[in-house]
Amino acid sequence: MARYHIETYGCTSNRGESRQIERRLRDAGHHRVDGPEAADVAILNTCTVVEKTEDNMLRRAEELEGETADLFVTGCMALAQGEAFAEAGVDAEVLHWDEVPEAVTNGECPTTTPDTEPVLDGVVGILPIARGCMSDCSYCITKHATGKIDSPPIEANVEKARALVHAGAKEIRITGQDTGVYGWDDGERKLHELLERICAIDGDFRVRVGMANPKGVHGIREELASVFADNEELYDFLHAPVQSGSDDVLGDMRRQHQVEEYLEVVETFDDTLEYWTLSTDFIVGFPTETDADHRQSLALLRETRPEKINVTRFSKRPGTDAAELKGLGGTVKKERSRELSELKMEVVGAAYEGMVGDVREDVLVVQEGTGDSVKCRDSAYRSIIVQNASDYGIEPGEFVDLEVTGHNTVYAFGEPI
Repeated sequence: MARYHIETYGCTSNRGESRQIERRLRDAGHHRVDGPEAADVAILNTCTVVEKTEDNMLRRAEELEGETADLFVTGCMALAQGEAFAEAGVDAEVLHWDEVPEAVTNGECPTTTPDTEPVLDGVVGILPIARGCMSDCSYCITKHATGKIDSPPIEANVEKARALVHAGAKEIRITGQDTGVYGWDDGERKLHELLERICAIDGDFRVRVGMANPKGVHGIREELASVFADNEELYDFLHAPVQSGSDDVLGDMRRQHQVEEYLEVVETFDDTLEYWTLSTDFIVGFPTETDADHRQSLALLRETRPEKINVTRFSKRPGTDAAELKGLGGTVKKERSRELSELKMEVVGAAYEGMVGDVREDVLVVQEGTGDSVKCRDSAYRSIIVQNASDYGIEPGEFVDLEVTGHNTVYAFGEPI
């Protein structure tokens, strides 16, 4: 798990978002440390009230960059003037606050809450469907804490989902170390069966499927894609972390899939769904990664063009086999990370730019955003921000029709129609 340092500047809203970030990091097994020098990652939650404040944020970002392995910048300045950090030469990943916890991972599986019980947060219900995984990745410490997959019966998870809907959940987030291998401990993968049953619950809600490794999805890719196509309750969204475009590196990582299997999953969803979102992860600078391996990752990103991408620099975790390998230099990792991140922003920005002018129906208002705004999700789980939300009288939990009026690289702006 990662050691993190977090700093928050500005208003009460920023402090609330930082609390949410920390809660999710703690739930995932990460630990806060005192000072960036002892941290694997630093998180800077920024303010942008006046020019002097902006200068201070840039200065602090520059300081943090030199004191920790990875820097994530979020908050008001990150969203309004994210390009300012790159222009100032700051090597940081600029993210919306609710993307930070996922980005902090080192390509590791997320952990679930200790008792794997569902949680209702506003109109979002968190439903851990299992604990553990079937993988043995050489870089992942989570496996030591969670063990092999342990899948409760389908009916037990359906009842938990039904309870969340009855309690007011409008979005159910299916979570686990690897949702794609749900049921494997009983001899067969059953994620598609579970999703079918959850979608049959009475109510008006949406379901987002959490991280599913390509190997687990590959064996049920056709069945899973069909369930997505047949059920409007499901966001057409798949998070399948490939981690590298090189089979050699995937072998050293002890990932169970090869690049071709990942491509077959993507092809199946492309053939089945007209409009969907592919999310994936890349680990940059694994100890055995060569320049040629890195170029293969860049090529894979260009080929599959996922709309949501997490780029993480490799960092050694104590007790893992990868920690015994001789690491690459920090400069090499930074350069490769920068190159992959720049391509990521190009690909993601193009996807959101392509939405401008479109009308999205039955978009779910998920949560309040910064200031007088709300964050919404369309049918493919793409993020649309509605500003001046009070003028339109829309609140979390409502379904609205939106016209996409603009974008800011990693999300779109929309107005109710």
